[in-house]
Amino acid sequence: MTGALEAMLDRRSWSKFTDDAPSHHELLDLIAGAGRVADHSSLKPWRLIELRGDDRRRLGRAIGRAEGDSGVYSKPLRAPLLIAIVASYKKSKVPRWEQEAVASGVAHALSLVLDEAGYAVFWRTGSYTRAKAVAKAHGLGKNEELLGWLYVGGKPARSRALRRKTIDPTRFLSPMPGRHSGGGEKAKGKKSKK
Repeated sequence: MTGALEAMLDRRSWSKFTDDAPSHHELLDLIAGAGRVADHSSLKPWRLIELRGDDRRRLGRAIGRAEGDSGVYSKPLRAPLLIAIVASYKKSKVPRWEQEAVASGVAHALSLVLDEAGYAVFWRTGSYTRAKAVAKAHGLGKNEELLGWLYVGGKPARSRALRRKTIDPTRFLSPMPGRHSGGGEKAKGKKSKK
């Protein structure tokens, strides 16, 4: 087994990271691939923000302000690279929820290609994504929302072999309601003509 299915089956969230992280140029190549998600009307309703070094402390201070605290929230310091996922909504016939789904798809695709490139990834979300102080720190526009951050770093050596338990797909796949066994299906609410 190779390719996308193997990447999905091997995917896991990492809570610990080494200081290894992709360079800016390596990240650009990975984003070029992740940006190929299905996108109704090709709106590209997303953007990413790269946080390294002191950027992570500035984010920690913004989260502290959102909490009413003058300290630095330490979670952004857990990984050497954070990638903020921003839904950047466009005026369009394409509904807002669908544009947000595209931005989420880019985030997930990016997490997969980062993992395949050998990096540990964790997607952090939460109430801080909607805090004004955090939005201001990211320079978000009125038509934008922060969906969370991909925490990215090296995979700790002793954790490399761990694998998530595979789901039971039969619990999540069902036929369309009203399907009858054996061929000739009738549309609900319509009588067949004789």
